[in-house]
Amino acid sequence: MANRATDSLFQLVKSLEKSEKRNFKLYVKRNTDTEDLKVIQLFDALDKMSDYDEAQVLKKARSIKKQQLSNIKAHLYKQILSSLRLIKEEDNIDIRLHEQMDQARILFNKGLYLQSLKVLERLKETARAYQQLTYLQQALFFEKKIETLYITRSMQDRADKLTEESEAVSYQLILVNNLSNLALQLYSWYIKHGHARHEKDIKSVESFFGKHLPPGTETARGFYERLYLYQAYVWYAFIRQDYLQYYRYSQKWVSLFGEFPGLLKVETANYIKGMHNLMSAEFALLNHGKLAESIKQFEQFVKQKHLEENENNRILAYQYLYTARINLYFLRGTFTKGLRLVPFLEDMLKEYGLYLDTHRVLVFYYKIASLYFGSGNNEKAIDYLNRIIHQKGDLRTDLQCYARLLHLIAHYELGNFDLLEYLIKSVYRYMARMGNLSKVEEEVFAFLRRSFRVGAHALKPEFEKLLVKLKKYEGNPLEARTFAYLDIISWLESKISGVHVQDVIREKFLLGKRK
Repeated sequence: MANRATDSLFQLVKSLEKSEKRNFKLYVKRNTDTEDLKVIQLFDALDKMSDYDEAQVLKKARSIKKQQLSNIKAHLYKQILSSLRLIKEEDNIDIRLHEQMDQARILFNKGLYLQSLKVLERLKETARAYQQLTYLQQALFFEKKIETLYITRSMQDRADKLTEESEAVSYQLILVNNLSNLALQLYSWYIKHGHARHEKDIKSVESFFGKHLPPGTETARGFYERLYLYQAYVWYAFIRQDYLQYYRYSQKWVSLFGEFPGLLKVETANYIKGMHNLMSAEFALLNHGKLAESIKQFEQFVKQKHLEENENNRILAYQYLYTARINLYFLRGTFTKGLRLVPFLEDMLKEYGLYLDTHRVLVFYYKIASLYFGSGNNEKAIDYLNRIIHQKGDLRTDLQCYARLLHLIAHYELGNFDLLEYLIKSVYRYMARMGNLSKVEEEVFAFLRRSFRVGAHALKPEFEKLLVKLKKYEGNPLEARTFAYLDIISWLESKISGVHVQDVIREKFLLGKRK
């Protein structure tokens, strides 16, 4: 039996807006026959279900026999896509260019070569305006085909001009392809491993970047060359935790849309991703003022009509907006206030769980757990951390490691000493196996083991000793990942002063603001 997460047709039906559903039914009913009636019955059955259940489908659509279901599902899938294709999307540049290419081919097949060339010329103008290099290349190939097969006398020096154009586009495409490959490979490395864990990781990433950064990037002028170049530098800096470089290239990424405003609607998702990285960089640099400004800017962008009309971009934007808001609560030390977002986050994860990738969901769980931990509710923090720990797969081994470490500290806070001895050994082994043990973590584990042998009256001096040791590592890039995932310094200060973690962070924020 297929389920909500794996049945493609069910996912497609559930993704439709009301207007799209209405358009689909009008499209199917234009030439109604017996097969189309079954398609509508199947569509209605799927539309009313909250989870896919084949037995329920057959029960609701009684005219469909079990042996027919597979074929009718395939037919319905095609019909929905065809109906969506007919909806005019003025802002979708791909559909506009594809339509022009279709028109040029139809005219060519009719023997109307000059008319076909005129359409291709318009296509090229649009493709250049929106930096759509692949469509530009297709148009040039088609033009060369027409000129080779037929004498059109459409322009003097046609061969030289087409050759020059083709070579320029090919060079651009090669550069874009190489840069997008580099950006993708670096992003993939981060998704799998997280930040660089040790000197070996850093050297490996630096070597890979130097080897695959193509020549000619310093003279890149086009939108896509620069977009993928900035993306590559963003991931490169983020992996190495060079947050200043991360911030600079995130800024360049976002500013690129100011230079090419026409591409904001074409590459909305990339703008959203750029803003997410800019806000993440401001959080990493502890710049609460800049982060607050960026959140306001992003909130205004999210309200725009063209974003509301695109489900994919809307979901992406709200994910990153919530992430940035939580980060600002972290910086300001207002964890309890941040917990007000949790019901909205839970609703979003439930409503859009079909479309959210596992990596993003795990990040939200960790951030929610951190909000609860910072506000002193360790039981709830453990609940969310368990969701990460019990997640199967090899995504974000770093997140898995720090979820276990925070889980261990939350149990320590609760005084679950009967569990702690086992958890210390288990978490230590896990982090060691993942190559994730830094000097900071070694010191924390040593302290936790030692705390069993120290009476409650002697714990405060031990906390103070550990704080002195860990402060020495604050400026060390290879130790930065621990402080980024877990504010262990503020936790120790809270234990020494006898207040919640959020109160310590709040005091630091207010002191910094006064200064």
